[in-house]
Formats: sequence, structure tokens, C-alpha cells
Amino acid sequence: MNVLSIEGLTVDFNTAEGKVRAVDDVSFVVPENRTVALVGESGSGKTVISQTIMGLLPEAASITSGRVILAHPSGAEPPVDIATLERKGPQMRHMRGNRVAIIFQEPMTSLSPLHTIGDQIGEAALLHRNCSRAEARELTRDMLRLVQFPDPERGLDTFPFELSGGLRQRAMIAMAMICNPSLLIADEPTTALDVTIQAEILKLIRDVQQELRMAVLMITHDFGVVANMADEIAVIYHGRIMERGTAEQLFSNPQHDYLKALLNAVPSFHMEKSERLVPIRPIEINSAEMTSNRPKCDVPPGEPLVELRNVTKQFTLRKGSFLGGKPKTMTALDCINLTIKRGECLGLVGESGSGKTTAAKTILRALDIEDGEVVYNRGKGLENVADLTGADLMDYRRRVQLIFQDPFSSLNPRMTINDILTEPLEIHGIGTPDSRAERARNLMSLVGLDPRYLRRYPHSFSGGQRQRIGIARALTLNPEFLLCDEPTSALDVSVQAQILNLLQDLKRDLNLTYLFVSHNLAVVDYIADRIAVMCRGRLVEMGETRKVVAKPLHPYTKALLSAVPEPDLSAPLDFAALDANRASEPHLWPDPFKITEGVTPTLVELEPGHFVCAPGLQNTGALKGTAA
Repeated sequence: MNVLSIEGLTVDFNTAEGKVRAVDDVSFVVPENRTVALVGESGSGKTVISQTIMGLLPEAASITSGRVILAHPSGAEPPVDIATLERKGPQMRHMRGNRVAIIFQEPMTSLSPLHTIGDQIGEAALLHRNCSRAEARELTRDMLRLVQFPDPERGLDTFPFELSGGLRQRAMIAMAMICNPSLLIADEPTTALDVTIQAEILKLIRDVQQELRMAVLMITHDFGVVANMADEIAVIYHGRIMERGTAEQLFSNPQHDYLKALLNAVPSFHMEKSERLVPIRPIEINSAEMTSNRPKCDVPPGEPLVELRNVTKQFTLRKGSFLGGKPKTMTALDCINLTIKRGECLGLVGESGSGKTTAAKTILRALDIEDGEVVYNRGKGLENVADLTGADLMDYRRRVQLIFQDPFSSLNPRMTINDILTEPLEIHGIGTPDSRAERARNLMSLVGLDPRYLRRYPHSFSGGQRQRIGIARALTLNPEFLLCDEPTSALDVSVQAQILNLLQDLKRDLNLTYLFVSHNLAVVDYIADRIAVMCRGRLVEMGETRKVVAKPLHPYTKALLSAVPEPDLSAPLDFAALDANRASEPHLWPDPFKITEGVTPTLVELEPGHFVCAPGLQNTGALKGTAA
């Protein structure tokens, strides 16, 4: 039977400019124990549909027409039209969290920072299951066990900030599941997670669904997730359903041009090196103005531009007590050796917490290091970045720029785009007001935005447009080296294709060098010339991207690649073989890759240009240890 039936749903928003139609005559069903994926770009109306089902539409929104029928699989309760219920009324409160539950996209902002995980999950049981606090705590413990929390008893008394992103998402799933809902809405549940944690969460949702026979509405823009989770798919664009059918029908024989365009924008491991992604809205760039007044870089292409030499970085987790207790520390970078050559794109991949962003920040000199050195070639030979002062340091800041992961939080909401783009020029004392304004206009054209938007503020742009503004700001000072920290992780596939193509074109036209930090190996495979894999602050594998992807040698790299969901029904994830926890534990790796206490990780060259961290081979004399 159909747990959810949406018939002709239309939702309007009352704005200062008049009515805006967010959902237009949408109809689809979600059967019992089946997963339906609602797929589309940001702003297509996916989340508005989920808010309608949950009775969480904002005050400005109104349901103009249509029905949203929620049925009970067992027939214990009569079908209810959610569209007719008062959003804050008792009947809607009874349904919300009890018969229909939701997993939100960002667990950190969805969980209260002031209450323990146990209290927040147990609250749903207290509201809907008429149980005592002791019974709610026991139910919560059982749910944490069901979602495979490492230590359910300890997890009851932890706060959200003490947990990783993957564990916070597990807590959200436990909260949604505790009342055994008949319908689960998963709104982008894995967008911000790395591939191994994403695979774990997807496996968890499937296992819980089979155990409780739930209907699942999966809202996502990731076709890899869709291929591995969905039985049926509905493609939405500008509030209207463009195409609907089974997963096999839509992947094997897409009919609508919009769906074909979305599939063409997805990077995969099987693309030729010369092949380009096809974004729905291509960006036309004009880099002629940017090359005319560009400072000359004296480092020949292919020569080392940046080197990390035995870099070690530690963070203090907890200060010692007033009685003189020893502070606890965590090693974020453990004897890292890394070379980035001029003109190349080096992809740095690994799980969250592996040290990727820390490595980028040490190059930027945003973090001080405990041991080793970061050297940079400014055309005068390699210089230690830590020794740069005064004018030399300012010159280095001009040469090296950062593209942030989250463009919204990295752009000042109180500054116009014109002020954001001209501020670096003012700080470095470059040009006149007129030349700075001209530079800002050229930068907007360079990243495919209308210069007329310069007077706007960041909130008036989409996520993809804000990321392009972040790239424009990073290019303001004509840098020669860009640190790209997860620049596409929060973007949907069509905008991601725009940004990746833009970065490739800028690299070609402006002779840029990139360090591209990401957890998406398909993206790195598309854009990077070489790849370096990090785990627990150590480099474990490095080599040409295609060689590493085609023939990974380290067990951790193999685990990362096996956890990437591909948009291909013939290449499903092997959930049964998924063992990400073991792959992330260096002391559990098989010989010769096992790393034990006191072992200094060193890369050895197992194949020409292909380096692997294999301590068991370093002292055999058969292979020579080499810093890559």
C-alpha cells in the first residue's frame, strides 16, 4: 500500500514582490517498505515538499491546492490529509515525529548544543510513547545500539559537539526512528559527510528500513546515492515533476532533457582526461583582462613550488589541571613530506579529521607547526615560510590564496560584493579607487557573473554564485598558488560541474597551481594531476591520479574508493563488505602497511612515481625510502 500519496500539490510563498510558486501541481506516491528519491537542483522545491509533509512550512507559505495523504500501513489509524491540518495543532503534533519523521541535512544545527544526545532522542519517546523517563532512556539506548553507536551507554550522556559528523547523523537517525514511524524523510542526509561515513549512513538507513518496513522519501542531488538507495525516482525542476519512474527506467533510458543534463554533469571514474563535464548552465569566461597585468612567476613549470618537509602539527585538546596534570594533545600532521609542482593540481583526499585542511592551513601559515618546515619558491629558491616577515610575508600572502569550503560563512554579510572584491587590493595598497573598481568588474566577468551584481550582498546569491564570488576574491591579488578547501562539497551536481570547469579553465589560462582538498574521489579524479591520500595525519599513498584510482595499493585507499557511490546501477556499493572503521585504524592494517606506536611513517616507491606508506618494507633493504 502507499504510505504517502501527494496529489496535485501546489505551494505559494507570499513575498514583498508578490506570490512565488515553489511547488507546482506535484503528484507522486511512496509505497510501504520502498524508497522514493526526489531529485533536483537547489531551489527546485524538494525541501518545501518535505516541509509540507512535516507541517513545518514557514508562515509566508500557503498550500494553494492539492492533497497530502498519510496512511497507516497496518490500518490502525485512518488516512489523514496533512494539507488540511493546522500546522501547530494537536493532530499535526501527534503525526510529526510519531507517524512521519525527518532526518535533516545538517545535524549540528538540528541538535540542541545544550542537551545530551540521550535527552534529545528520549524526548520524542516521552512525547509520543507515553513512557517514563527510565523507559525512555532504555529505548534510547536500544536505538543507539540499532544505529551502531560505538558505545551506546556512554553516548547517552554526550553532547553534540563531542561527536563527529557521522555520529551526529546517527543520533539524528535514532531520534527519527525511536517512535517507529511509517514514513521517514531523509533530506540530504549525507551531503556534508565523507565517502566512508556516507556509505555507513546509507547502509544504516537501508538496514533500519528493512527491520521496521518503513517507507523512505530520500531528498538528494547525488545520483550516486540515488543509484544505491532508490526503488523509484521523481525528478523535479522549478517546482514541477519533469520525469518519474523506476530507478532502472530513469538510469537506463532517461527521457527528459533536464534529467539527461543532470546525469551529464556528474563526474565519474570512467571519464577520459580530455573529457569535460557538461553543466546545465555553462559559464563563459574572459581571462584576457587578467593576464595583461599579471606578475611574472620565475618558477619554471614542473619545478617544486611548495614543499612540506617532515611537518608535524599538534593540537592541545585539554589543558592540564591546576594540580599540574599533563595536557592532552592530538597529532593532526605526523611527519608529512609533500611536494607541489608549479602548474599542477594536487588532490589531497581522506576522511574528515585526516588532516587535509590542517595541511592547507600550514602552507598558508595560518597555523604554526611544532616540527619541520614549509618552504616556498618565490623565484629566488626555496624559502622557509616561517622565516618570512614584513614585505616578504606580504608578498607571500599575495601569491598564496584560499578558496573556502563554505562561501556563505566566509563572505561578510555586511559588505557588498564590490567591497569584498576590492578589500584585498586596499589592504595591500594596490591601485587607485578607479582601477580597483575596474578590477572588481573584470573579476565578476571572469567567473561568469554580471558586473551589475557588485552592489548586492552575499545573501542575495545562490550557493554556486557565492562560491564563484569566493573564487573571484581569491584571484583578486593575482596569486600563483590556490588552496581549494572542499570548494564543491555542498553544491549540487550542475553547479559543481560549473565550478570544476571554471577552476580548470582558470588553471589553464592563468597558469595557476592548485592544492585541491576533497573527500570526493570522483571529483579529484576529474580535476587533479596527482593525488595524495591522508589518514590520521599521515600520508599513506601518493601518485598520478589515474594510476592510484586504477590500481590503489594501500588498504585505506582501496576502502575510500570502494565507498564512493557511483551513478550507475551496474556498480552498486558492496554494503556487506563495507568495513570503514577497520580501514581507518592504522594498527589494524595488514602487513606491511600496519603502523604501530613509535613508527615514523615514510613513503616508499613501490612502482615508478607511485608511493605508499609501508613501514614493513622500509627496513628490508629491498626498497629505498623516498620522500615524495
